[in-house]
Amino acid sequence: MKGLSNYARQARWVQSVAIDKILIANRGEISCRVTETARKMGIKTVAVHCDAESNGKHVGMADEAYRLGPPPASSSYLQSEKIIEVAKMSGAQAIHPGYGFLSENAGFAKLCEENGVEFIGPPASAIISMGSKSESKLIMEAASVSCVPGYHGEDQSDETLQKEADKVGYPLLIKAVLGGGGKGMRVVQSSKEFKEELDGARREAIAFFKDDRVLMERYIERSRHVEVQVFCDKHGNGVYLFERDCSVQRRHQKVLEEAPAPGLTEELRKEMGETAVRAAQAVSYVGAGTVEFIFDVDTNEYFFMEMNTRLQVEHPVTEMITGLDLVRLQINVARGLALPFSQEDLKITGHAIEARIYAEDPYNNFLPGSGKLEYVHIPVTQKEGTTIRVDSGFRSGDDVLVHYDPMIAKLIVHADTREDALAAMDQALSQYHIVGIPTNIEFLRKSVTHPDFATGCVTTSFIKENEEDLLVRAEPASQQLALGAVAQIACELAANKAGAPPFEPSFFRLNLNYARTVTFLTGKDMKPVDVEVEALSKDRFTVTCNGHTHAVNVMSLDPAALIVSIDGARHAIRVIATQESLSLLTNNGTITLFKDAPSATFGDIANISAGGLIQAPMPGKITKVFASNGDHVNMGDDILVMEAMKMEQKLKAPATGIVEGLTVKAGSMVNGHQTLAMIKTEEKEE
Repeated sequence: MKGLSNYARQARWVQSVAIDKILIANRGEISCRVTETARKMGIKTVAVHCDAESNGKHVGMADEAYRLGPPPASSSYLQSEKIIEVAKMSGAQAIHPGYGFLSENAGFAKLCEENGVEFIGPPASAIISMGSKSESKLIMEAASVSCVPGYHGEDQSDETLQKEADKVGYPLLIKAVLGGGGKGMRVVQSSKEFKEELDGARREAIAFFKDDRVLMERYIERSRHVEVQVFCDKHGNGVYLFERDCSVQRRHQKVLEEAPAPGLTEELRKEMGETAVRAAQAVSYVGAGTVEFIFDVDTNEYFFMEMNTRLQVEHPVTEMITGLDLVRLQINVARGLALPFSQEDLKITGHAIEARIYAEDPYNNFLPGSGKLEYVHIPVTQKEGTTIRVDSGFRSGDDVLVHYDPMIAKLIVHADTREDALAAMDQALSQYHIVGIPTNIEFLRKSVTHPDFATGCVTTSFIKENEEDLLVRAEPASQQLALGAVAQIACELAANKAGAPPFEPSFFRLNLNYARTVTFLTGKDMKPVDVEVEALSKDRFTVTCNGHTHAVNVMSLDPAALIVSIDGARHAIRVIATQESLSLLTNNGTITLFKDAPSATFGDIANISAGGLIQAPMPGKITKVFASNGDHVNMGDDILVMEAMKMEQKLKAPATGIVEGLTVKAGSMVNGHQTLAMIKTEEKEE
């Protein structure tokens, strides 16, 4: 292999492309991210949107915006012909696909070329070669890049796949050939469960990639996910911008990423980087790409997994440690410019960590959420030497739509050392407040402060191995319940003064005879806890709960700036109230106290209402039906499979009995809280 420094100094004649207007074929934070760089470069931007996002943040940031269609991606952001039409109508010379949607669609890249629009990404041929996980592995093996042992063949019959799976051995991993983002992926523990998991992987593959072909690999149980950022230009130059560790994942989707990867020696870093560039150049790659490796922590071996032929969600951590703007590089490479540096010019500065902020409930199998963001407060840098960055496509008042991935934002921190970056991330998360729908912020704080994560060598099993530490909802302390009771009273007073109370206030003014019971639902089972409040004077109370009595002094009852002292400890908070909960925004995180039961669970035996009903917790599509009316089922049996917010989950029988009232079928669209079936329990004979 030629030295990377030689590659980075090549300059051949390349047709230059004039780009002064770009259409961004995406939405949310990545559309905003591309717009920011384009604006700095003096390039005008064109946004596209679905009907539900005509006032979205990404639309407001762009110079122009055009409607694509209804919210489902198939009717809007995947409309290739319509997007090309908008590009030509607006005069955009180039299209930036962002990530997801059409970013790795070779047909779309080819369509751009046929219509004289520059696709800011690799050529269609590279997308085809690397987009197919099976073909890419054959190319990598030919380029002397080690791959995980498995089956990548074209024979996709059930019999052949079962036979090859048994040959590979268990546990094994099923992957959609054109997959990504954890979709179409299943871990199979035994031959007995292979067919069921294969069917599930195929359903997701069809739903998200329109292709149900799969491959199979040996599943390395103690592994790290280490990926290398590569960049190539049209002149034949290629460099690696170092690596990222993305081992903390749920449902095979990343939630925490960092750069550089902890514990890698300089020799191994160089070896993996050069391997990644060799992989990219094997398909004449152009632009930003990521070569993903699975790293066996027991043997220190690494194997090629796949190449993502686009900008990654986690690209900001690479930007932080290199000082480069990867979107600017993408645009300049598309213009025909050579990379302005060699491999020797690149160096790592400090450490960066990214946390993905999702609308989801980690305490309920990471159930994705949708709805209005009632209030959003993003953190700011408070310590010299630390940088905080937030990439988001949402603002207070925006809706998280059920049709798309539930990621709200990316929180990125950079500091001189990993230890400082971890501390900065914890502090930033404590100041990140989102009210209106559940988020994973508390889970992320638990993760970055966990002793195992602090060591820097966690595996992809980190969440599973630490469920008790990470995925159990903490019981609120009695002081927090006392604070919540005072906050509830403050909200009721403020609502009464405004003349339009969202609650039923039981009083109109505080007086010495005032006594009140406020009830919150706490813990895993959401059990009611009564908090007794008694007024001693207009600003002094005693509050009793869980056997503890607290002395409370009130300095301000304004919910926007509530100031109280509990047992001598001063608290200054902001209170955001909804019908369902109170959110107490403190300088050390958000305390959420439920007044009513939260939304029904998704895909869980508890997903029922009285009478054994199986209900849909949110709008979605039924993808498979396992039972029929009149069937006898046992509690916990699979009844339906539902797909919502890019996640497939099984809805189970809440009891043993007979299926009744089942009217939906595969392909049926259902509404949130719609009753899908009923399990009639059998009466016991006396």
